[in-house]
Amino acid sequence: MANSNITTKELMDAGVHFGHLKKKWNPKMLPYIFTERKGIHLIDLNKTLECMERTGNALKNIVRSGRQVLFVGTKKQAKEIVTSAAKEVNMPYVSERWLGGMLTNFVTIRKSIKKMESIDKLLTDGTLSNITKKEKLVMERERAKLERVLGGIAGLNRIPSAVFIVDITHEHIALAESRKLNLTTFGMVDTNSDPNLVDFCIPANDDASKSIAIITRYVVECIKEGLAERKTERAMNKDREAAVAKEGAPAGEEGAGERPKRRRTRK
Repeated sequence: MANSNITTKELMDAGVHFGHLKKKWNPKMLPYIFTERKGIHLIDLNKTLECMERTGNALKNIVRSGRQVLFVGTKKQAKEIVTSAAKEVNMPYVSERWLGGMLTNFVTIRKSIKKMESIDKLLTDGTLSNITKKEKLVMERERAKLERVLGGIAGLNRIPSAVFIVDITHEHIALAESRKLNLTTFGMVDTNSDPNLVDFCIPANDDASKSIAIITRYVVECIKEGLAERKTERAMNKDREAAVAKEGAPAGEEGAGERPKRRRTRK
């Protein structure tokens, strides 16, 4: 398992165990809280590792079957981490702003993506060579705006099967849309959030960049394992099909394409 390389000490060094102030806590996080110190709740890192393992197994199964996982993290601390992580495993991501209806109104979002692609085509194929500089600048600005918001999901042709969210409270709209569509939800859950809102929660500090980075890195490694297993399975199936084809058609089916000759009988 990918988490065999992660220890509680590494999680502690990354500040994963630091929760919110006691007065801001969500009582549903009680099973994942180790203790309280100086008015701050500390997360039980053993529980965190257990949740990471469950999350990792589920993620591997999803990507092994060829399905996609959408990364969501629009907080300042998470933007770059989420973007680079998603690109590393070729998964869609949202790191700028979650547009309302990004999943529940996916048809309209696809239209905006197609508009961005059409602008790209017009700007590169020389079709707009006769327009003024001002008009071209307006189009380039519109294209940049669309790219900033929709660039991470430009290659998404259908709704993903799962969503990994950094800070489910901050990304409550994304979570609500995912739940409405019955997607499998994964999320980093701090002590101020409700862990029951996601299918697979990872109790962790979702404010510190180091904490976000170590959890996201684990998620990426699990996805990589799942993708590698899928590649191996497909190669094995291909070899198996090739072996069957090499053996030839089963006995009795040879010459099936030829018309059988009728035997003449003398009267």
